[in-house]
Amino acid sequence: MKILIQNGRLLDPASGLDKVGDLAIASGRIVGLDSVGDFNADRVIDATGLVVAPGLVDLAARLREPGHEHEGMLESELAAAAAGGVTSLVCPPDTDPTLDEPGLVDMLKFRARKLSRCRLFPLGALTRGLAGESLTEMAELTESGCVGFSQAYVPIRNTLTVQRAMQYAASFGYTLWLHAQDPWLSGGVAASGAVATRLGLSGEPVAAETIALHTILELVRVTGCRVHLCRLSSAAGVELVRQAKKDGLPITADVSINSLHLTDVDIGYFNSSMRLQPPLRQQRDRDALRAALADGTIDALVSDHNPVAADEKTLPFAEATPGATGLELLLSLALRWGQDEGLSLAQALDTITARPVKVLGNALGSLAASAGRLVEGGVGDVVVFDAEASGAVTPERLVSQGKHTPFAFDITGFELPGRVRYTLVAGTVAYESLVTEAERTV
Repeated sequence: MKILIQNGRLLDPASGLDKVGDLAIASGRIVGLDSVGDFNADRVIDATGLVVAPGLVDLAARLREPGHEHEGMLESELAAAAAGGVTSLVCPPDTDPTLDEPGLVDMLKFRARKLSRCRLFPLGALTRGLAGESLTEMAELTESGCVGFSQAYVPIRNTLTVQRAMQYAASFGYTLWLHAQDPWLSGGVAASGAVATRLGLSGEPVAAETIALHTILELVRVTGCRVHLCRLSSAAGVELVRQAKKDGLPITADVSINSLHLTDVDIGYFNSSMRLQPPLRQQRDRDALRAALADGTIDALVSDHNPVAADEKTLPFAEATPGATGLELLLSLALRWGQDEGLSLAQALDTITARPVKVLGNALGSLAASAGRLVEGGVGDVVVFDAEASGAVTPERLVSQGKHTPFAFDITGFELPGRVRYTLVAGTVAYESLVTEAERTV
């Protein structure tokens, strides 16, 4: 289908494009930008008053399939991605069975392609069964479509195994996606500090992150392996990453929407919606994370989408399963952070479009040149949203099978900015939200 998006605010953080104009898509590609000439469209979308931007790229979203279908299925979670304006996402390998065989990766990608809701880029397991012992066949998994290798939240206890993995990955240009978690110090249900002590919750110290970071960074220095650091959570961790980047180490990093906006105080009286991994830390940590995302020390903002079944959340705080729904909130929480920090709309969008694509780099293949961007000849992955609209987050509004989020209106009492109107993936409308009569009268 040939689609013409008319009169929208074309906003591309990568190129600096910011003007009102038209965008034409044919055969899954952008064929006209700003001035489209005599384009004969099969469908015209009126984007007057709306922002037309590159489709969002999320580097961290668990889809819960295979193995955890009671918490989320590919159909529901990719539909949630489209509803949130996400057109490309990376999923970790901690499914059941683990993504440590090419056949499993092929199956997952085939299912995602058939749904045509979002581009899926799996991470392969770094070790077989995530057991932390023998390495997987990285070359075969890469051929199947894996964009990197990870242990998810399962730390490797043997440093020699990590070193060998880095040596092998460096030889072939693969990227390791690692969580900075010391296996002996991590495991607390809340961040160590006054709140955890007052509530009687087991604490996880900042040292659990910094000790692991020191190890990872020294091994990067020795092997030259490219590493992406997942879910930074502390001010001390930010400083280590900042210095490592100054030293020229090949590292990138991300932060979750949860750590960017919340602190341990938000746990309140054992609110299990705040049971997250990594645990929410103090305000000084949150402030450091927000500043680091703004100055580029942290490369990307991620949803850390992890839908959890209701019966696993409605438990005492320490027993509740960590995780929260986030795919549909990524855009809104990026916009809210940008507003709080006094940044432009383009600067906020950059953290969820062009900058994540740079993290993925050559692993995207031919898509690397145009994903997360609006460019003629590039892929027709586009989100059209109303930056001025706001709305309350409620369970019934969430498309995801997981209905628990720490940003629900009944918890926060505030609405979030931004409303996705259309999401296009390869020129196909994957999601559209019609304006209600109530919205017309406002």
